[in-house]
Amino acid sequence: MSKNAIKMSESAVMHELEMLGSEQTRKTYRRHGATEPLFGVSFANLEKLKKKLKVDQDLAQKLWATGNQDARILAMMIADPQLCTAELVEGWAQDLANYMLTDALVGLVGRTPFAQTKAEAWINSEEEWIGSAGWQLVGHLALHQENLPDAYFIDHLARLEREIHSRKNRVRYAMNNTLITIGVRNATLEPQATAAAQRIGKVEVDHGETNCKTPDAVAYIQKTLAYRQKKAQPKAEAVH
Repeated sequence: MSKNAIKMSESAVMHELEMLGSEQTRKTYRRHGATEPLFGVSFANLEKLKKKLKVDQDLAQKLWATGNQDARILAMMIADPQLCTAELVEGWAQDLANYMLTDALVGLVGRTPFAQTKAEAWINSEEEWIGSAGWQLVGHLALHQENLPDAYFIDHLARLEREIHSRKNRVRYAMNNTLITIGVRNATLEPQATAAAQRIGKVEVDHGETNCKTPDAVAYIQKTLAYRQKKAQPKAEAVH
């Protein structure tokens, strides 16, 4: 457990989560694929609990074992990426059932020493959520692993272009997002990702009863790069 963290038992955390839940948030989460057991705790409140608990691997494992959606997301927020084993997160991956849990797990695995290994294994999975997690991890590597060569991502672009239209629903969404992150990694990869996105065309994703949209990869790459360029420009000196 981290220094200055507040030590709470699993039962105490579960009680607090239950008190923080609301029917309105439960309805929202259900529309996004969450299933019972579910308290419906806002991410703002989960963040507050995370700051209170800090890193606590033992508690994280106990919270995941409850099967509760909110507890599992909190578990991924307080788990220690240095204490998680490849076998442990593989077991957690088998429990994935919606994109919120998948995003939370990817956020943790992306900080482990075996993020690349899991990415390369999981993109081969025919299971929708594991395949989605794998491609999200490739995107995470594109954003955060500066030591990886461009060739690594060029290979993934080629595979992405071949497979994106034939993969399962949420895998397509993850692949499209990864296409964007590869495109904004550097000036060498940008034209290659843009060309791949143009050949791929529109990526169809069913977002169910939500208002979520699938971003147009070409437009998003251009918008992101334009924003970065504007942000990097020195501000004009104030006129006195």
